[in-house]
Amino acid sequence: MHTNFALVFPVLLPIAAGFAAWKTHERKTRNIITIAALLAELLLVGILCLQGESELILWNLTADLRVGLRFDGVGKWFGLLIAAMWACVGLYSFTYMEHDHQDSRFYLFYLLTLAALQGLSMSANLVTMYMFYELMTLLSLPMVLQEKTKEAIAAGIKYLLYSVLGASMALFGIFLFWKYGTTLEFTAGGVLTAESMAGHENLMRAAAFLMLVGFGVKAGLFPLHGWLPTAHPVAPAPASAVLSGVITKAGVLGSLRVVYYLAGADFLRGSWVQYAWMGLTLFTVFLGSMMAYREDLFKKRLAYSTVSQVSYVLFGLSTMTEMGFVGALLHIVFHSAIKNTLFMSAGAVIHQTGKTKVSELRGIGKQMPVTMWCFVIVSAGLIGIPPTAGFISKWYLAGGAVAMEAGAFSWMGPATLLLSAILTAGYLLSVAIRGFFPGTDFDYAGLEKAEPDWKMLVPMLVLAVAVLLGGMFPGALIGFASSIASLVL
Repeated sequence: MHTNFALVFPVLLPIAAGFAAWKTHERKTRNIITIAALLAELLLVGILCLQGESELILWNLTADLRVGLRFDGVGKWFGLLIAAMWACVGLYSFTYMEHDHQDSRFYLFYLLTLAALQGLSMSANLVTMYMFYELMTLLSLPMVLQEKTKEAIAAGIKYLLYSVLGASMALFGIFLFWKYGTTLEFTAGGVLTAESMAGHENLMRAAAFLMLVGFGVKAGLFPLHGWLPTAHPVAPAPASAVLSGVITKAGVLGSLRVVYYLAGADFLRGSWVQYAWMGLTLFTVFLGSMMAYREDLFKKRLAYSTVSQVSYVLFGLSTMTEMGFVGALLHIVFHSAIKNTLFMSAGAVIHQTGKTKVSELRGIGKQMPVTMWCFVIVSAGLIGIPPTAGFISKWYLAGGAVAMEAGAFSWMGPATLLLSAILTAGYLLSVAIRGFFPGTDFDYAGLEKAEPDWKMLVPMLVLAVAVLLGGMFPGALIGFASSIASLVL
C-alpha cells in the first residue's frame, strides 16, 4: 500500500473554506465560497476513489498507537456519499438560511463537520476513528443550537449527553481491543486471534457489544434513540437533513468497523452478541415506524422514520451474511438520498408556507407540485416500491436474513421489515394523499403557488432522479458493495 499525501486534502479543504466563509460578511460571497468548496470536495474525493487503496500516517502517538488515514473500499463508499449529500444540501441551504443573521456561523460548522466526517470515513485505525467521531459530535452540535431557542438548547444538551454516553461506551471497548487484539489497525476479518485473547473470549464479546450499543447511539438504536426526534424539529432543515441522512451513518460506520474489521464476523456469528444486536435492530425498526405513524409534527415524523430506517442498515450488518452486508451498504446510500430529500421537502414547505404539522398540509400538492412530487418519489423508495432504489436494498436485506439460517430470526427479520414498510406507506403516503387530494370540501379560492426557488428545487430533483435510477440500474453499486463484502466475509 502506497503513501498518498492527497488524503489530507478532503479534511483540510472544508476547514479552510469554513473559516473563509465565517469571516466573509457579504452573503453572496459566502455562498460562492461554500458551494465552490463543496463541489471541489466532491471532485477531490471522486478522484481519490478512482485510485487504488492508499494510506497516510499523520503522527505516531506511541510505538503502537498512531493517527493515520487510509482510503479503503468502505472509506470510499462513505466518503463519496458524504461529499455528494453535503453538496446537495449545501446548495439547498442558501435559500433556507437567507433570513438567518447567523448564517456565517452555520456554514462554519457545516463545513467543519464535513471535514470531521471525511476524516472519519478515511480513518486507518480505531484511535483515528474515535478522534474524528468525537470531533464530528462537537462540530455538529452548533447546527442543532443554530436557532438558540429554549427548545434548541434543550435538544442540543440532549444530543451532547447521548453522544458522550455512547462514545464512552465505545472508548471502554477500545481499551480492551488494544489489550487483547493484535493491532488497532482496521483489518478485514478482524484483529482478534485465539492467542491474543486466550481465556478472555467472553470479555471481548461483551466489549464488542458495548461498542455496538455505543456507536448505535448516533445511529438511533434503541434504547438511546431519543436525541433524534428531539433534535430534528428544532434544527434548521438543512441541519436536519444531514443529521438524518448522513451523520446517523457515522454510527453505522463505527458498528461496521467493529464487527468486520476488529472483532471479526466469524468470532461473533452465532453468539449472544449477534442475536442481542439483531433483536435491538428489529425492535428499533418497528418502534420507529410506529412512532412515525402516530406523529403529527412533520419533521418529527421524519425523525422517527430515521430511527427505523437506519436500523434497517444495522440489521443487515447483524446478519453477518454477504447478501445482508451488501443490502446494508446499498441502504446506506439509498436512505441517505431519500431522507435528505424528505427533510428538504419538509423544510421547503415550512419555509414557504410556515406549516409544520401534517394535519395542516391539505392541498399542499397544489401549491408546491414539484416539491411534493419529489416527496412522493422518494417516499416510494423508502417504502420499497419497485422500480425505486429502496426496493433493491430491502430485497438484499431480507435475503440476508433468510440466508443466515438463524432459526426464528430468519423469518422475524423479513416479517418486521414488511410490517415496517406497511407503516412507512401509512405515514408517508398519507402526506401525499392529503396534499394532492384534499377533498371536495377544500377551498381552492385562496390557494397561492408557493414553490421555492431553483436552489431548493434542484437538489431535491437530483436526488429524486437518483433514487429512481438507483433502482433501475443498481449493477455498479451492487458490484462495488459485493467486492467489499468478499474481503470481510
